[in-house]
Amino acid sequence: MSSEHKLTNKELRKIFWRSCQLDASWNYERQQNLGYSYAMLPAVKKIYSGDSKKAKSALKRGLDFMAITPQISTLLMGINAAMDERNAKNDEFDESSIAAVKTSLMGPLAGIGDSLIAGTLRIIATGIAIGFAQQGNLLGPLLFLLIYNVPGFIIRYYGLKYGYRYGAYFITNAEKTGLMDKITYAASIVGLTAIGGMISQYIVFDVSKIKIGAGKFAQPLNTYLDMIMPKLIPLLIFLLIYWIVGKKVKTSALLIWTVVVCIGGAFIISLI
Repeated sequence: MSSEHKLTNKELRKIFWRSCQLDASWNYERQQNLGYSYAMLPAVKKIYSGDSKKAKSALKRGLDFMAITPQISTLLMGINAAMDERNAKNDEFDESSIAAVKTSLMGPLAGIGDSLIAGTLRIIATGIAIGFAQQGNLLGPLLFLLIYNVPGFIIRYYGLKYGYRYGAYFITNAEKTGLMDKITYAASIVGLTAIGGMISQYIVFDVSKIKIGAGKFAQPLNTYLDMIMPKLIPLLIFLLIYWIVGKKVKTSALLIWTVVVCIGGAFIISLI
């Protein structure tokens, strides 16, 4: 760490590990604010060690509303710490700019994080894990934990490192040049592609007991539907669920009705 920075690797490690508890005290009013303030505490103590007034102000700012992808949160924490250092060194520094930058970057970073981590990485990890788990292979859950968490910890580490080193400079310029939007768009494409691949593999509606034709020429309904389009039924089920979600139906109600319909359908088919 360069001499112009006050935080050492010791404080950065504390912030890193504390960031893993960001959602531990999640609340409906300000969501991750308590976890964020807890993670920033080592930095606040070190940076404002001789100024209790500014330290209290920094802790109060940390309790503002916070909603961000946990794995991306360290980038914002690093930027926050870098700005706090400037505030500690310069009495004329505008403290309100720290909260303003944090608020303005929270949304774009959450968008990128949700697309990259929740919308892409988690789905890919789940898809691979389910493939092994369906065969009774213990590699299923282990691969999910590794595929999902290893990249997540790498993002946390380098996000904190470079966020603190370069402050708000890179992110601010990335927003101005439109790089943020491009990254979000690209991550969304990858995530939707992964979801599309999972539809054909993991949505199952077995109608093989329903046969079309007579005698030895009778064929399962699936055979004729696959001639029209492979995996047509899973696609239609997905489109139906997607249409229902668009009608603002509560997810909990949709899940319950899906379970009821599946149980009822399985019972009816068992009678055939």
